[in-house]
Amino acid sequence: MQLLLANVLLTIVWLILTGRFDPTNFMFGFVLSYLILWLVLRTQTQSRYFDKLPKLLLFVGYFLVELVKANIRVAYDILTLRHHMHPGILAVPLEAKSDIEITLLANFITLTPGTLSMDVSTDRKVIYIHFMYIDDEDLARKSVKDFEKRILDIVR
Repeated sequence: MQLLLANVLLTIVWLILTGRFDPTNFMFGFVLSYLILWLVLRTQTQSRYFDKLPKLLLFVGYFLVELVKANIRVAYDILTLRHHMHPGILAVPLEAKSDIEITLLANFITLTPGTLSMDVSTDRKVIYIHFMYIDDEDLARKSVKDFEKRILDIVR
């Protein structure tokens, strides 16, 4: 948490020095500050911050790609005369244990068009998901497990 605060403070210093307060300059300053902190502190401390931030950024990119793909698929189905849906509910076993891990997974599933988290079993080992398109059950479960793995890499 201290490194995140240091990163943000260095970014603010960058914004003040450049005199440009726009999102592009903020992102550039944030990345530059991150690299400076990494170069200075990489041999002194073992911090999870330098491992988690790239994973978080990769997850955001992965989620955005999945979001666009799902939106295109749903929009195509709406705009064509013939429906391509194969709806169904699947039970997917969970590796996530804590409330935050399960909640994040359920929310990211629900945010993706064509999928809806319905319930978690009372023993918290299975999540039930409604899929709009189940072409292959194993592939649908694998996509959820991929989301789960990426979330667990960030949270744990």
